[in-house]
Amino acid sequence: METREPKKGLQRQLTPAHVWSIAFGCIIGWGAFVNPGKKFLPNSGVDGTTIAMLLGAVVMVVIAFAYAYMVPRYPKAGGEFTFAKACFGRRTAFVCGWFLTAAYLTNVPMNSTAIGLIVDGLDGPADILKWGFHYQVAGFDVWCGEMLLAMGILIFFGWLNIIGVKKAGFIQTILAVMLASSVFILAAATLVSSSADMANLAPHWGFDKAAAMAAGATTDTMGPFAHIGRQGILTAILATFAITPWAFVGFETIPQAAEEFKFSHSKVMLIMTIAILFGAFVYIANNYVAAVAVREWPDRVMAGEWVLLCAAENMLGTSGKILLGVAVSSAVLSGIMGFYLASSRLMFSMAREKYLPEIFARVDERYGTPRNAILFCVLISLSGPILGREALGWFVDMSAIGASIGFFFTGLSCAFTMKQRNDGSAMLHTAATAGAAFSLLFIILQLVPIPGLPEVHFGKESYLMLLAWIILGTAFYTKLEKQLDNKQ
Repeated sequence: METREPKKGLQRQLTPAHVWSIAFGCIIGWGAFVNPGKKFLPNSGVDGTTIAMLLGAVVMVVIAFAYAYMVPRYPKAGGEFTFAKACFGRRTAFVCGWFLTAAYLTNVPMNSTAIGLIVDGLDGPADILKWGFHYQVAGFDVWCGEMLLAMGILIFFGWLNIIGVKKAGFIQTILAVMLASSVFILAAATLVSSSADMANLAPHWGFDKAAAMAAGATTDTMGPFAHIGRQGILTAILATFAITPWAFVGFETIPQAAEEFKFSHSKVMLIMTIAILFGAFVYIANNYVAAVAVREWPDRVMAGEWVLLCAAENMLGTSGKILLGVAVSSAVLSGIMGFYLASSRLMFSMAREKYLPEIFARVDERYGTPRNAILFCVLISLSGPILGREALGWFVDMSAIGASIGFFFTGLSCAFTMKQRNDGSAMLHTAATAGAAFSLLFIILQLVPIPGLPEVHFGKESYLMLLAWIILGTAFYTKLEKQLDNKQ
């Protein structure tokens, strides 16, 4: 009888295709399909969103140069946390890791809340999941049926992550290919569908949704509320550009799995760039499809409808609904899978360096995965189906600020390491400095209210959540410092 050798440490089983699919799957989640009607079209319109996402993609590629330099030099799980610790010490590393944990952990429950939305959109009036007890959180109905389905999927994908990174990577690749293909088909349909009309793109830069709703405006009377002029256009672009760290959070999950690559780390830059470009395509394509195929999209936006679903159904009927269902399901499931991996590896790395309880640094002897860290991520994620989608929408800002802080420290770490080692090209020095500067700009845009740009900065709930996270982190680190001092 064959005996199985116990596995010691993380296993090198991920291929370039696996890693690309993890990054792309993390970049594109439920928000890419819901936010065209919820945020992008009203705040920025098609033109503003397109420019913001293209600019965001360029900035992310610039930031990616720093990651591509750092990963071969620190090929360990932990990514930005590992870089910050090596360059700036344990206090800076804790700040970086603490906010990255918020960025990663919040994305799994956010994705899980879209599962009920997918089924609700596809089943029409049947409401097959709206049964059992229900209650409201922030005005959103939470039903027992939707809760149980989402929890079941969270537990199943957590189990997939535990039983081996190679299996998880294979499934992730299938989901990523399905996601990209479905969005491409929907975008191509606008070229031949009689329902698609370029005239539908107006208002090109979005509109003042609150004022339009208060005045009872409609698509035909939207003119006075449309964003126009220099300030209107700038507001439209910045409203979406400010959250591009949230939109593209995921490409930097690649370094979290650096210990599990079975290929050269020199391929990191190419993989990151391809993932970022695919992500930008999906955001831009979804926004374009949602507007071009729905003439009265401002009315649908103000009514709170799923505009992209309306567009898919207008063009392709039931086939369009199914195609969108495949796309958003693939996005949600690949996001859950990818952020489970990223979150658990970050926690594993922080525990290994004594920043978190040692139990999270233990590796399953059979599967070679950080089982306890994954189980903790599953438990945290189960809060998503309980809290509902509206309440978790507040976590979008937390994810964006966490990602921005991670980008910032990576740029600084890259510049520090190049100076210390006296290597790196002039272009790379420029990219690292520019990446850190852009990251700081994102942080300022998110945290500091700017007169005339009301849609850019945090909402009240997000400020409160950020304050609570800072207080919790300060208390945790103070306790950690005392424990470390007592051992010395």
